Amino acid sequence: MKEEIKVLISEEEIREKVQEIAAQINRDYEGKEVFLLCILKGSVYFTCELSKYLTIPVKMGFLSVSSYGDGLTSSGVVRINQDEEINVKGKHVIVIEDIVDSGRTLSFLMHMLAKREPESLRLCSFLDKPAGRVSEVTPDYTGFTIPDKFVVGFGMDYAQKYRNLPYIGELNFKEGEE
Repeated sequence: MKEEIKVLISEEEIREKVQEIAAQINRDYEGKEVFLLCILKGSVYFTCELSKYLTIPVKMGFLSVSSYGDGLTSSGVVRINQDEEINVKGKHVIVIEDIVDSGRTLSFLMHMLAKREPESLRLCSFLDKPAGRVSEVTPDYTGFTIPDKFVVGFGMDYAQKYRNLPYIGELNFKEGEE
């Protein structure tokens, strides 16, 4: 099977949206310090790009959570692969995610973090795919709402490929040689 990628969101559209989200966070947290909790690996690009436009004090942490493996759909099993016992107590935490799809992973994660007593806890997702939702999760900040397509680029991957694309693309498989 040959993999083909169709551009859905351009590099310029990404840049504009990230700046728009950062401006909203700057307004919402004026005079406060935020703790950006980047969900590895897919959110690294979004977290780094977003942080460039934040004018408020920022600290960062990283957490590795997965439910996909190398598949196209969520396995339904949430695994925390790396939890440095992130200390969020008393902090204004913004969880940074690349995409909200089924919502299983984020529902689990947000409940886990809430138990650690942050001052505030919000979710910022670059992409939202509500058609795939099976758990109740609503991002506080969203870049783009997308249809039920498998996407890659700007940190998102298929079997660890395509993260480095500067745009968001729809991944399709065609019969033929690879």
